[in-house]
Amino acid sequence: MGGINGIWFGGIAATLVGMFTMVILLSPWRRERIFAYLNPWEEENALGKAYQLSHSLIAFGRGEWFGVGLGGSVEKLHYLPEAHTDFLLAVIGEELGFVGVMVVVALFYWIVKRSFEIGRHAIAVDQTFAGLTAKGIGIWIGVQAFINMGVNLGLLPTKGLTLPLMSYGGSGVLINCVGLAILLRIDFENRVLMRGGRV
Repeated sequence: MGGINGIWFGGIAATLVGMFTMVILLSPWRRERIFAYLNPWEEENALGKAYQLSHSLIAFGRGEWFGVGLGGSVEKLHYLPEAHTDFLLAVIGEELGFVGVMVVVALFYWIVKRSFEIGRHAIAVDQTFAGLTAKGIGIWIGVQAFINMGVNLGLLPTKGLTLPLMSYGGSGVLINCVGLAILLRIDFENRVLMRGGRV
């Protein structure tokens, strides 16, 4: 977005992917963890390396379409480790069901979409740095939410990344709020400049 050469960017990305792949392949315990994620229901995985993932999937299964009711989760009662941080979406899935999870996904989609719109408007009024900052905040929140949701649903290996604005934790929530405050300030300045004012 900032105008970096596509070949350079692709080369850097390919190098990083290659390095991460080598780190996983050369480390036996990392390999075991990846294979446990690929087959969480194998007995030794379900009770060991994939314990969190298997209980996360059980929570989603219990929730079905509309959930068991707010506060009715069984998995959060010491069955699902880190239910208040890394696996909060699984608890939401159990208590509010598929509908509740889709509402959370839609809200994160809206935040990312608005961030990009604010960034596009900032660039249109010659505030390039502010525009790239707004888009960067959108990418940061969107990627973090995507990774957390992917981990909860078993699409990605367990990472230990929180769900922005929702997971318990003071520093994470504080930094997310600072990012949104910057985004709101950029939007405010866009509106002032579009009306012909000065900032």
